[in-house]
Amino acid sequence: MNEVWFALALTTFAGLATGIGSIIAFTAKLSSYRFLSVATGFSAGVMLYVSFVEIFFKGQEALVEHYGDPAGYWVNVASFFGGMLLIGLIDNFIPEETNPHEIPSETDADKLHGKVSTLLHIGEHSCGLAKTPAKPQPGHEKKLLRMGLFTALAIGIHNFPEGLATFLAALEDPSLGVAIAIAIALHNIPEGVSVSVPIYYATGKRRTAFFYSFLSGLAEPIGAGIAYLGILFFAGGPGGVLPAQLMGILFGGVAGIMVYISLDELLPTSRAYGEGHDSLFGLVGGMAVMALSLLLMR
Repeated sequence: MNEVWFALALTTFAGLATGIGSIIAFTAKLSSYRFLSVATGFSAGVMLYVSFVEIFFKGQEALVEHYGDPAGYWVNVASFFGGMLLIGLIDNFIPEETNPHEIPSETDADKLHGKVSTLLHIGEHSCGLAKTPAKPQPGHEKKLLRMGLFTALAIGIHNFPEGLATFLAALEDPSLGVAIAIAIALHNIPEGVSVSVPIYYATGKRRTAFFYSFLSGLAEPIGAGIAYLGILFFAGGPGGVLPAQLMGILFGGVAGIMVYISLDELLPTSRAYGEGHDSLFGLVGGMAVMALSLLLMR
């Protein structure tokens, strides 16, 4: 039971990192958003490395042991692409303008670096969120509020499978769970920014912006808890233990989800926030740290 609480605590930590993003939005200058580029690139590096080097093969080992060769390999590959299909379907049902996995446009990327004046008349070199919000153009308050709320909802939906990924990894291997929780937390930071900015400028209230950013992150532990209880109810073994073959299938799916998130969301976001090779430095750094941690844990 202690393992379950530890896994849930890690998942909660990862999800609530959206609140850190909200705080950064209140305090950081646009030029310092390069930190988010390196952080999201780092997160992608951790996720890609651990998915292809560790999680995929953990699932394969369990499935081959249960189903034999070659059936176990086929089930593992099917689980991997099934995870990608799941997160892809979620993407497909979320409106493009509020989907955190959509690649930022060139105009959006320019706004992050203060190269153009925005809808809110944020001038070059101004702060991410000023102490007194600039007045939106007439009629844009509702549009901004709707944008922020739908972004929070979209991120909350996306956080369900991400929370399950963190939870299952921590349940199987606590040290691996810590690494994935950190990666998920880093990638949740810019999502917190994307929720806070439009809500703050629509309402002028920091607490409201922070609340919705924080709330979107809560979907991660809630989703993980609901999914785990559901799996346990329908397929759990004696003593609340998940069968090895089911864990193998879930691990294959988790690897697919994390690869999809890395390629579809993290790397494009990292490129949008950064300059030059910021995202590449973060990506390689994340892979190196993950590789080193796995070696030291052997």
